[in-house]
Amino acid sequence: MHRAALLHFILLLLFVCLRLCAAALLKLMFPLFLVAHSDSVLRGILTMSSVAVLTQESFNEHRSGLLPEQRPSAGEDEEALPTYKEAFPPLPEKAASPEGTQEVAHTWTAKIRPIKSSIITQVFHVPLEERKYKDINQFGEGDQAKVCVDIMHKTGAHLELSLAKDQGLSIMVSGKLDAVMKARKEIVSRLQTQASATVAIPKEHHRFVIGKNGEKLQELELKTATKIQIPRPEDPSNQIKISGTKEGLEKAKHEILLISAEQDKRAVERVNIDKVYHPFITGAYNKVVGEMSQDTGARINVPPPSVNKTEIVITGEKEQVALAVAMIKKIYEDKKKNATTIAVEVKKSQHKYVIGPKGNTLQEILDKTGVSVEIPPSDSSSETVILRGEPDRLGQALTEVYAKANSYTVSSVSAPSWLHRFIIGKKGQNLAKITQQMPKVHIEFTEGEDKITLEGPTKDVQMVQSQIQAIVTDLVSRMDYAEISVDPKFHRHLIGKGGVNINRIKELHKVTVRIPPDNEKSNLIRIEGDPQGVQEAKKELLELASRMENERTKDLIIEQRFHRAIIGQKGEKIKEVRDKFPEVIINFPDPAQKSDIVQLRGPRTEVEKCSKFMQKIVAEMVENSFSVSVPIFKQFHRNIIGKGGSNIKKIREETNTKIDLPAENSNSEMIIITGKKANCEAARNRILAIQKELANITEVDVSIPSKLHNSLIGSKGRLVRSIMEECGGVHIHFPTEGSGIDKVTIRGPVEEVEKAKQQLLALAEEKQTKSHTAELHAKPEYHKFLIGKGGGNIRKVRDSTGARIIFPTAEDKDQELITVVGTEEAVREAQKELEELIRSLDNVVEDTMTVDPKHHRYFVARRGQVLRDLADEYGGVMVSFPRTGSQSETVILKGAKDCVEAAKKRMQEIVEDLDAQVTVECVIPQKFHRSIMGPKGSRIQQITRDHNVQIKFPEREDPQGNETAVQENGEASEEVREPADPNAPKKCDVIVISGRKERCEAAVEALKALVPVTIEVEVPFELHRYIIGQKGSGIRKMMDEFEVNIQVPAPDQQSDKISITGLANHLDRAKDGLLERVKELQAEQEDRALRSFKLTITVDPKYHPKIIGRKGAIITNIRTEHDVNIQFPEKNDENQDQITITGYEHKAIAARDAIQAIVDDLEGMVSEDITLDSRVHARIIGARGKGIRKIMDEFKVDLRFPQSGAADPNTVTVTGRPELVDEAIDHLLNLEEEYMADVVENEAKMAYMRPPSSSAAAGDEQRGPSKGFVVREAPWTNTNEKAPDMSSSEDFPSFGAPVAAKASPWGPKRF
Repeated sequence: MHRAALLHFILLLLFVCLRLCAAALLKLMFPLFLVAHSDSVLRGILTMSSVAVLTQESFNEHRSGLLPEQRPSAGEDEEALPTYKEAFPPLPEKAASPEGTQEVAHTWTAKIRPIKSSIITQVFHVPLEERKYKDINQFGEGDQAKVCVDIMHKTGAHLELSLAKDQGLSIMVSGKLDAVMKARKEIVSRLQTQASATVAIPKEHHRFVIGKNGEKLQELELKTATKIQIPRPEDPSNQIKISGTKEGLEKAKHEILLISAEQDKRAVERVNIDKVYHPFITGAYNKVVGEMSQDTGARINVPPPSVNKTEIVITGEKEQVALAVAMIKKIYEDKKKNATTIAVEVKKSQHKYVIGPKGNTLQEILDKTGVSVEIPPSDSSSETVILRGEPDRLGQALTEVYAKANSYTVSSVSAPSWLHRFIIGKKGQNLAKITQQMPKVHIEFTEGEDKITLEGPTKDVQMVQSQIQAIVTDLVSRMDYAEISVDPKFHRHLIGKGGVNINRIKELHKVTVRIPPDNEKSNLIRIEGDPQGVQEAKKELLELASRMENERTKDLIIEQRFHRAIIGQKGEKIKEVRDKFPEVIINFPDPAQKSDIVQLRGPRTEVEKCSKFMQKIVAEMVENSFSVSVPIFKQFHRNIIGKGGSNIKKIREETNTKIDLPAENSNSEMIIITGKKANCEAARNRILAIQKELANITEVDVSIPSKLHNSLIGSKGRLVRSIMEECGGVHIHFPTEGSGIDKVTIRGPVEEVEKAKQQLLALAEEKQTKSHTAELHAKPEYHKFLIGKGGGNIRKVRDSTGARIIFPTAEDKDQELITVVGTEEAVREAQKELEELIRSLDNVVEDTMTVDPKHHRYFVARRGQVLRDLADEYGGVMVSFPRTGSQSETVILKGAKDCVEAAKKRMQEIVEDLDAQVTVECVIPQKFHRSIMGPKGSRIQQITRDHNVQIKFPEREDPQGNETAVQENGEASEEVREPADPNAPKKCDVIVISGRKERCEAAVEALKALVPVTIEVEVPFELHRYIIGQKGSGIRKMMDEFEVNIQVPAPDQQSDKISITGLANHLDRAKDGLLERVKELQAEQEDRALRSFKLTITVDPKYHPKIIGRKGAIITNIRTEHDVNIQFPEKNDENQDQITITGYEHKAIAARDAIQAIVDDLEGMVSEDITLDSRVHARIIGARGKGIRKIMDEFKVDLRFPQSGAADPNTVTVTGRPELVDEAIDHLLNLEEEYMADVVENEAKMAYMRPPSSSAAAGDEQRGPSKGFVVREAPWTNTNEKAPDMSSSEDFPSFGAPVAAKASPWGPKRF
């Protein structure tokens, strides 16, 4: 007994000693572990947040960065410092209230119940291994941020995210309880990786898990933040699937088993065991409880560590449950009796190393030593770790705990904060190399602090520290930075469009330049890089900023319609302007703003020049935007266009205008010409000339008082349009309204123009005397009948009454309105006649006629086109033919009486034509058929219209020469054909014409007239290529102009014969045109021979630049004046003094004399060198050479200043006539004397200027950096509070200055 007690005492004493040693060891090895909040991501390396834990001793040790034994004695200095209360005396406290008052107040306040806030805040933690989005470079952005925004919208809770040092995700959720719980469920399911598990309970227990209306299941899912899937009633499975986080799975599984156990009809036993003994019952990795369940056959449900419950539920057979309960109680009693505890202090930041990933370290210690390690919860501030177990095992467990806690260390590397991003590298490349080698080391950069914190295994941290220290040393030795202050309004100009300016500076000087964004409103620009590059970049940026301060802005008013034209397609035109004025920034307004203001910015002179240049462009555009419309008969549009658009293209190019023609299917005849007024008129005259040449078109001017023009045009042009339509489509052009011009132009065929002129003058006379207008209505289908064929009916009414009748056009809204214009009496009579006609048309009658059934098909063919034409022409008459196969001859006509009669008469004429119809064959070789048809069959269509016949062309001949058998009723005829007559025409050459005999004969003559004829014209072979022209343009033009085909023989034939093929009436014109072109070419050949005269002149090469002149001005003038070509020798030519002149002989001689005169003048010149002090050269030359040009122009001399690096920088050469050279030299010497006086004076002033003192700087260096205002016994020395920042406007606000809102500890809000 005594020996056992003694042994027990010795063991206790040993454990106490070990505990004291451990505490001392912790103090030595872990002096301080600081983790600072940061609200931003620095170049892809995430800063983490925690709270610094400082003891009074460690704070005093580390306040100056030295340990006690390293720090020099500073007792006197400390005593000299004022205390906090002396420096900042507190305000007097409020006097204590009398007791009675206090009692009353207490009584009053006792009745008030505190109101609890409905808003709660919870923090959820997602470990790194369970995070769904692990890309630390995209923290705060990407999918994770989108998920958080969606959760906030869906639940109404507020979320803030941060990352812990272990890369775990902390989410602070604020809101009402219900919203927080819903948000928690969403967070777990969408931000945490999902695990799954199954739990088997009897099928009959499933309904109790679901609950009434599913309420129990919803509550369980919300409480455990899991998704629980219960099999459907018809599914025989008893497995319930749970998905969610590991912690949630354990909780849900536990709750489901509890529900099942409650409903289980077998024995259920609940045993209350202190939570601290649960690890011994479950065993390491749940080995013990698993063995018990296997041995007893009972189900044992131990609540997981995260569930704060002491109750262990055992279910099964009674004997099994009793056996399991006994085993559990035995373990409990044994551990309660024998286990002891020791408590040790371990830094809060080291707890995670003791716990290990997913609690594996705790399980490992329990498995190895049988000791349970109890860690305080993460939301607790306690640092005490309790070890519970057998006394002889506690020492080993304690060693394991300290080993795990001490397996990680914290260190730091000093590095200026501006170098951090260079250490990190682009997209974290530099750090990635280190972290790949040492993945367990965490590297933390804190913004604004000149250090880098490292955390990880000791050996790894040391290696990483040495690597980063080497990088820092290298960067400090070869990098520098500078800061310059530039007004923010100039920042975007320093950057340039698309960053062109700043990128050029960066690339040129190999530096990085940080220009603050507009929202910062900072004027500080930071330059970092190579020291020399930094200084050069700083100098260039300051020069740019200085230049911009001298800039001006000018607004130009340019109509927005011109903006697109000035900019050009893809901006090529404005690029030319910007290249011409590179220092000027040109800003166009957004098209949506519809603004006319174009802003120019740059140096004053350049802005003025650019402004004048752009105004000139706009003036040209205004001049070029003149537009004129030319009415051209529709049938002549294709001739104006020409073959392949050759005619219209030529007119456009030669007149420099834009010509728009109406679409082919449009009824418009107007051709619109746009450009300069003179060019538009020229193009208009050329187009009218083409029309006049193609047809018998004339133009007549009629003088009508301008006051009558509007009344003659009529409402919407109806009156003048009726005259134009009646007179065969002539064009009548009135001058612009308000011009006061009386001239009205009528253009068209001669006869029609004369008729229109008479009608227009008669109408004008009526308007001058007395004009009357009346309106009446008739159905639109009656209009054609009222007008009659070719306008015959309406002409009779007009001739008998003298009134003009105007029918509506397709564009008019009221299609029934008919207008009658004329004298009152004429209008009355015409109105009466028309009303009678309309009344008779309204009187519907029905009539019949007989038509042979063989002709019925003609009327109803092509979907009844003939019947539709009859209805349109005769007031909508309805014609009904009998059904096919009825053999009836009766045709019924229904409509107005007059219309029916007219339609009946017309049908009889058609039947007569059909009865008298014959078929005539016209033999024309098939090779000419395409030519006869014309483009799109236009020529054949014209013949069918003119002669009222049908023309059918044969099928093409089979190229094999075989004829297919004629088929009858779908079967080939087996009759033996007789040999064909060799003199008989081929079927492919026979054109069949159907119609009246006399009309068919006329059509045959018309077809034969269209057969092309070929003639040959003799043209010298050497002229063939000129006739063909460049890329065939010459011959193509002639073919289009004369409507013939011209065939030039191949060059290898050396033939002088050119073939012309076309219509007989076109050949003569084409032949004459070709011969005329030959005469022109022969004349050009003779002229070319005369122009090829050459002569040479010998001129010393030193005079060549003077003869050429500035930018070639002199030589260009000689070339233009004498119409010659002057060629100077190339650099490699042997005869460098030979100048060649080519042109007419007399002009070449005159040009030679002009050059010789210049040479004579140059030979009479002299050159003299004078000495001018190089310090005055710049002033003599002037800004952009303005001064030197003035001297050279005034004295007619040439001045040459020495180049940089010349042997004598003071020598200036003056060249010119002797007397002018002397005058120029005197003037230059006078200028030198005047400017030198200023130079000497400036140098004298500089000499007296005090140089910058270096003593002050040296004194500052000796004094060292200022510590600022220091006090003793401040509140933050005794607490964990942070000392106030003297530079912070938040801690020390200025009076009247706004204070920035305090930033959230989780960083800026992103959603």
